[in-house]
Amino acid sequence: MKLGYSTWGMPTVPIDTAIRHIAQLGYDGMELTVIPRFTTELSTLDAAERKRIGGLLKEHHLALSAIAAHSSLLETDVDAHAKSMWRLKGAVDLGVELAQGDSPPAINTTPGGKPEEWEAQKQLLADRAGEVVEYAQSRGVTIAIEPHIGAIIDTPDRVLELLDLVGSPYLKVNFDISHFDIIGLTTEETVSALAPHSAHTHVKDQRGLAPDFEFLIPGEGDFDYVTYLKAMQTHGYDGFITAEVSFMVQSRENYDPLAAATLSYETLARAFVEAGIDR
Repeated sequence: MKLGYSTWGMPTVPIDTAIRHIAQLGYDGMELTVIPRFTTELSTLDAAERKRIGGLLKEHHLALSAIAAHSSLLETDVDAHAKSMWRLKGAVDLGVELAQGDSPPAINTTPGGKPEEWEAQKQLLADRAGEVVEYAQSRGVTIAIEPHIGAIIDTPDRVLELLDLVGSPYLKVNFDISHFDIIGLTTEETVSALAPHSAHTHVKDQRGLAPDFEFLIPGEGDFDYVTYLKAMQTHGYDGFITAEVSFMVQSRENYDPLAAATLSYETLARAFVEAGIDR
């Protein structure tokens, strides 16, 4: 396994600064975020900027593990749905352009919707996810969908059912264990269910149980990363473990995106060592 960092925690940080800081800390790779409000929002990435970002990654010896293109697949407004599909398919194209070798980065997205809509909307979700996956498959790219607290897929069972409904090896999971930890599921039961289907991961820290929970920076809470890493290895996952800092944390008055990346690295790099897992 490798250790990565998501620029999700760095919405206003220039990409040059982000890449340099992530590399200097010792991370093996990074996830690039391309949604609105970010310095790397997809529509701002012209051909020259894409080439420059690729060059920066190469210069700093960072792998591009994923692209965060989170866009709802259940928009009811025609224009909003078209925008979501444009971003997701555009992220696929960007992944091909920035691919390092034969393995383009995974394209990560949350599904949108609400938990209570599952039975009524799961076929629509599968159909729309299938359209994106079909495009991604034509370009050799994997879509990684993220189960998320408050979204239409919020349990391991639901994401596995969605994978079955779509039925493509190009649809996998972006596995963020924090969303299951805060509803009381154990590390073993979630890892055993989802690690075999995961193309990418996020880890945060967290405190409490839904609805009274708080997302934290890795190292601020008491989540057992050593047990988690050992379980991921046991269940066959060999990709990136990627730290993500939530919008909840970013809303703090004194939030420092570079310090958050530093604390995350110190916490997770130590966990790798304690777990006896080479990077």
